[in-house]
Amino acid sequence: MIRRLLVANRGEIAIRIIRACRELGIESVAVYSEADRRAWHRALADSAVSIGPAPAVDSYLSPSRITDAARGAGADAVHPGYGFLSESAAFAAACEAAGLTFVGPPSSVIARMGSKIESRRVMDQAGVAVVPGVTPDDQSDEGVGQAVDTVGLPALIKASAGGGGRGMRRVSDPGEIGAAVQGARREARASVGDGTLYVERFVEKARHVEVQIFGDAHGRIVHLFERDCSAQRRHQKVIEESPCPSLTPRMRSRLTEAAVAAARAAEYRNAGTVEFLVDTDRGTPDDRPFYFLEMNTRLQVEHPVTEQLTGVDLVHAQILTAAGVPLAWPEQELTSRGHVIEARVYAEDPSSGFLPQAGGILLCRAPSLPGVRIDSGIREGDTISVHYDPLLAKVIATAPDRPQALARLALALREFPILGVRTNVSYLLHVLDDSTFRQGGMHTTYLETVSFGDPTERDTPPFVLAAMAAAEEDTSAGDVTLTAPADPWATLHRWRAP
Repeated sequence: MIRRLLVANRGEIAIRIIRACRELGIESVAVYSEADRRAWHRALADSAVSIGPAPAVDSYLSPSRITDAARGAGADAVHPGYGFLSESAAFAAACEAAGLTFVGPPSSVIARMGSKIESRRVMDQAGVAVVPGVTPDDQSDEGVGQAVDTVGLPALIKASAGGGGRGMRRVSDPGEIGAAVQGARREARASVGDGTLYVERFVEKARHVEVQIFGDAHGRIVHLFERDCSAQRRHQKVIEESPCPSLTPRMRSRLTEAAVAAARAAEYRNAGTVEFLVDTDRGTPDDRPFYFLEMNTRLQVEHPVTEQLTGVDLVHAQILTAAGVPLAWPEQELTSRGHVIEARVYAEDPSSGFLPQAGGILLCRAPSLPGVRIDSGIREGDTISVHYDPLLAKVIATAPDRPQALARLALALREFPILGVRTNVSYLLHVLDDSTFRQGGMHTTYLETVSFGDPTERDTPPFVLAAMAAAEEDTSAGDVTLTAPADPWATLHRWRAP
């Protein structure tokens, strides 16, 4: 059994893993950069190790600093969380070489499935359909451009080692090819250090449906149903839910069987996700074509959706499986219960192109409501840094059916005041209220085609106004008062809010 586990991450996922360790009786070791000296995850862990300056490349993205910290702390295992080094085969190999249990798949599996080109080859051999495309041997700009001509327009130029929309460009016009190739390669090199590109056919109005799979060291692989991630903006997931609103039982069976076949072909272990594109313009509801997109060899940001749907603790299972414990779930007992939907709350400004925000959190009050789970890594007084992903929290609503789950999620978002930085909460509420979304008709490019007017416009609850006024009190000038019906912000000096 694992005795002491180092969490090679920060924020809400580090907190999630630290709490799982506490429940399992395992000592937790946090790592932190100079920017995270007062971070919540550092305070929660049993011990903590400084790993360097604020820039991620010098701290959270440094395999040597992480493994040195693990050895120095006497850890016998490392959990990478998601992001940072979680899909780095080199990091997993470094942990293995240092005698550390890596909580995830073997480095060889990460390397094979981390290459979109290699993973396509593995899936093709396993009989799992892949999106039609071309991997050019000639990786020059001209060679990739010729691959686009072969695939036909519209097409996607994608980075072989990319993810999360990095190194990806859609091409709809021949005149866009040159700039798209150069832009995708430049972004891929900057984000993952690998500019290898391939080209896929762009599937119009596709649904993005992923299947949660899990394998142990004893050859058992199971699926834990699907998650619909079609609500995306610029290839970034906005809202995830399960069950997928458009899947019939037959389509669900076809997808989950393909996901398990993909995991077996990859000789997969631990938690992973097989992602598919479902072509909603072809076939019948029971027999729509679908294509393998990629395999994520880690825990997903949206894993709480599956946990709430099935009652399974995926982080517990990750740690136990890494220690060699067989999966304890009889497949016939893995059932789907009700409907679950998750929204990602970011520090970003929808009115300025979703520009990431930085600054201090002056007020943060997570709601306590029936059927609502909040996974967050922030507290009042924390500072949102420019150096890291601006995810503030995940709000997850569970209910017997989809309409009630949507209502619960909207209520939770409205009753989750966060002051000090702009957030995307108003935008999320607009999406939840959109008729196409409510009817289950979402596809991966839909949010790029609609305008919600002022994405920051929403009612500000009176208690938030009162909190803002109290925060701006000037003892020398007396209490600030809100003067209605005049501009309520007139007396609040530098304070501005939607």
